[in-house]
Amino acid sequence: MAKRDYYEVLGLEKGAEKDDIKKAYRRLAIQNHPDKNPGDHSAEERFKEATEAYEVLGDDQKRSAYDRFGFAGVEGMGGGNQDHSGVFKDFEDIFGFGDFSNIFESFFGGGAGRRSGGGGRERAMRGSNLRYDLELPFEEAVFGSAREIAYAKNDTCKACGGSGSSDGSARRVCPTCQGSGQVRRSSGFFSIAQPCPNCRGEGYVIEKPCRDCEGSGLTKKKQKIKVTIPPGVEDGKRVVIPGQGDAGPNAGPAGDLYVFIRVKPHDYYERQGNDLYCALPVSLTMAALGGEIGFATIEGKKIKVSVPAGSPHGKMLRVKEEGVPSTSGRRGDLYLKLLVQVPAKLSRKGKELLEELRATEGENFEPKPIKLSDIKG
Repeated sequence: MAKRDYYEVLGLEKGAEKDDIKKAYRRLAIQNHPDKNPGDHSAEERFKEATEAYEVLGDDQKRSAYDRFGFAGVEGMGGGNQDHSGVFKDFEDIFGFGDFSNIFESFFGGGAGRRSGGGGRERAMRGSNLRYDLELPFEEAVFGSAREIAYAKNDTCKACGGSGSSDGSARRVCPTCQGSGQVRRSSGFFSIAQPCPNCRGEGYVIEKPCRDCEGSGLTKKKQKIKVTIPPGVEDGKRVVIPGQGDAGPNAGPAGDLYVFIRVKPHDYYERQGNDLYCALPVSLTMAALGGEIGFATIEGKKIKVSVPAGSPHGKMLRVKEEGVPSTSGRRGDLYLKLLVQVPAKLSRKGKELLEELRATEGENFEPKPIKLSDIKG
């Protein structure tokens, strides 16, 4: 079945105000909340659909991408089967809990349902994804690098093989949730199912827990891995390392490691997309007469740059393909902004020459303002 337009889902026009979007979602969330409509599958689907629509239209960046490109514009940005916990945080008066990840699992079927009877082998579950923040020098972000990082993760307990039981001892039904894996709590307008705190949503407890992992089936492990940073990575982007997150309960597969990149500012360069910008001082005579100047690029390559005669302060010079490498194979460009340096002190000879220039070329002692729209560079 094809997706409905997000504005249509919320009953709004495309140019709707942000407050109207929030009000529309609030109305639909209360009306179609699964706990208010037990057993009504259509209401649950409408609730999910409205939540997905609000997650996109309630975020300025996602909404802009959606308005321009439709569903393709928000693919991978949180539209669809993503973590909607941010949506719930906007409506604490309705949902009322602090543990929004558990609420999400309860609403959208990702979490603590009952698995099997006490004593049986439980199904393996995928482990959690982990986040690592990596700060890179500007040059490494431009040209790429390989970095070794160290972090801690949950690993399958070697002593019990991830079962959590000592010597294969039996499990029994959790007395708190009676094996359901869930308890219900009232908050806001609703009664919400959450994982049982006694059995952590498993529905069972272990009679003789493993001493090494205390029944969790997981132990903490420190490890080092090498991360390859691709050329041209931008500040705030992430590199995904599959299978390097936490190991899953009951010997389940590991989650992924998300390495978020933070790029240190450079003393001389600034980046916009794949282009680099740098300010370059030139003398008054070079700006007036023109000529060639030597310049070392960010990677240390020496190049010659031609300064046109009569270059004003702030003029931009473009050096093709000396910017940031891209996945397409073409590099961005380098832009040099000329800053004309006026000497604070002049020699006697220099002053005489400038006086001669003034006499020859004339001087405008009553200049008129220049329109801001006419200023370039």
